[in-house]
Amino acid sequence: MENALTKVQLPNGLQVMLKEMHTAPLISQWMWYRVGSRDEATGITGASHWVEHMQFKGTPTYPAGMLDKAISRDGGIWNALTYLDWTTYLTTVPADKINLAMQLEADRMVNSTFEPDEVASERTVIVSERQGNENSPLFRLDEEVQSAAFRVHPYHHEVIGDMADLESMQRDDLYNHYRRYYVPNNAVLTMAGDFETQTMLKRIRKLYEGIPAGEQPPRQTRPEPEQSGERRITVEGPGETIFVKAAYQAPQGGHPDFSALTVLDSLLTGPSNLNLFGGGISNNTSRLYQALVERELAVSVNGGLQATVDPFLYGITITVHPDRSAEELIAALDDEIDKALQAVPQKDDLARAVKQAKALFAYGSESITNQAFWLGFAEMFDNYEWFTSYLDKLAAVTPDDVLQVAQTYLRPQKRVLGIYQATGNGASNG
Repeated sequence: MENALTKVQLPNGLQVMLKEMHTAPLISQWMWYRVGSRDEATGITGASHWVEHMQFKGTPTYPAGMLDKAISRDGGIWNALTYLDWTTYLTTVPADKINLAMQLEADRMVNSTFEPDEVASERTVIVSERQGNENSPLFRLDEEVQSAAFRVHPYHHEVIGDMADLESMQRDDLYNHYRRYYVPNNAVLTMAGDFETQTMLKRIRKLYEGIPAGEQPPRQTRPEPEQSGERRITVEGPGETIFVKAAYQAPQGGHPDFSALTVLDSLLTGPSNLNLFGGGISNNTSRLYQALVERELAVSVNGGLQATVDPFLYGITITVHPDRSAEELIAALDDEIDKALQAVPQKDDLARAVKQAKALFAYGSESITNQAFWLGFAEMFDNYEWFTSYLDKLAAVTPDDVLQVAQTYLRPQKRVLGIYQATGNGASNG
């Protein structure tokens, strides 16, 4: 993390961030676009995710199928992810094989074809993916909780989109979405690895400076009204397992309270990994694990705080013990939340929670691929200085800060409480 960062904006608005690292003979390239489910109106929900799929269907220069083989042959990996606020494309390859990945990324910013037969084929794939998700109790519960939490803001719908839109969207809906948001002035190119910065910058300029800037992409500006009371929802479905999800209105990633809420999350459920490509660490010292799992009220408990552009949710997901009811579990959960609202944490508990949150953050920042990830991810909701100062902000959190964020964000009036009530039938909970 001590390596120098070079940050340049090309004349067409493309933001370029380069981090020269010679720890391994690898280069990781990420192209980030500021477009996700937040940018979708009713009728085209799921368009951002579908466009991401279409970006692997080829261009006249690089036909579909050729690139998978070429990048795999070079020992590389490539992937993509669509989220609430952004879409990103990553490639990590041996340093001497980066040229193909660079040429591909510049080409598909402009030249993806969206052939009608490929759109139809991918519709089948995505509808099937949506149907598979619907077989998961946790997906169904998450979707209902999220839609109850956001009645106005476009965070209302899942990234994959609503089935009605997946079945009705046409090729031009997708292509127009692509052309509207896949412009250099809406993108951030990040690279970390074994290269010489000025040489790499020259190659990037040659590939991208000829691409014209687009119009400023439109944004959905529909702020969510303040929630005025707890909302409870119940989802019934097959299976043998009951799940409970408590979701609290939470601040956006760049908010001053975010660090203290991260520490509170670590204290309650164990640390969350903001790096969506990283792993996790044990949460068996957390308050809710000890109060719910060790007392055999729950089988598992997990928390999650997301770094987003607009205020989103802090979620606690609990798998109820087979011998317990949702009501017993919720009563015990509320007891622990009440404790968090009434007293500052003990210094030793706070120190452990901070240490665990810092450790997980460090584990998710070590590799060349993760370094390139953080260059762009932090820019999606704040800026890269958010990342470089994150550990210091965690270390500065005080017991009073934790109490203050608990009293601000964990109030029942700001909660959506969801229960997945299993109806039996012997189906898998997937």
